[in-house]
Amino acid sequence: MAINLQKGQTIDLRKNDRGESVYDLSQVTIGLGWDVRKQGGFFGKLFNKEAEYDLDAIAFLLDGNGKVANLGRTVQTNDGRQMGLYQGDVIYFNSMQHPSGHIWLTGDNRTGAGDGDDEQIIVKLDQLDERYQKIVFLVTIYMGRKNNQHFGMIDNAFIRAVDARGKEITKYSLSGDASMNGMCSMVFAEAYRHNGDWKFRALGEPNHTDSFVDILQKYSY
Repeated sequence: MAINLQKGQTIDLRKNDRGESVYDLSQVTIGLGWDVRKQGGFFGKLFNKEAEYDLDAIAFLLDGNGKVANLGRTVQTNDGRQMGLYQGDVIYFNSMQHPSGHIWLTGDNRTGAGDGDDEQIIVKLDQLDERYQKIVFLVTIYMGRKNNQHFGMIDNAFIRAVDARGKEITKYSLSGDASMNGMCSMVFAEAYRHNGDWKFRALGEPNHTDSFVDILQKYSY
């Protein structure tokens, strides 16, 4: 049975609620889901469930010092733009697969419509290089500041971990309230090595910024 986490709670990803090692961590899916809160009147038309409300899942791979060691490189896109953080230890919408092939982002759902995961990050935890001691999972609302979109407008937000056999290991749910007003990003959770295995901690740390690069500064050398 999956364990429902509270903010700050930590579990062993391999063990169930009885302490038995039952989960297969050869490939773990970190799923993110959300619903945009329905509102009546004029704002209801702007922010109904089908409105474009782009939440992006991002992962930082950290070394033993809690830092992102490889920030990748800057490349030029087909339309001439400069794009940074490419093929480094940051997994995001412009660099969806790690060079190792052991962690990747599956895609982007711009409305949150429908049930289930809206975005997924898949990690082969058992194969991840020892240099990576922690993975931080966060979510940002694209152009949230400009569009006045924030986590106070979101219901049924969650992050969950599912093992290689499709068994849900754990879930952390978070719905917007007044304390989330103006918060355009959220450090949801982290997975980290401990005594040869993997732990998972629910963080739920909101931030005003809608740019993950601002949060990345905390984890950069």
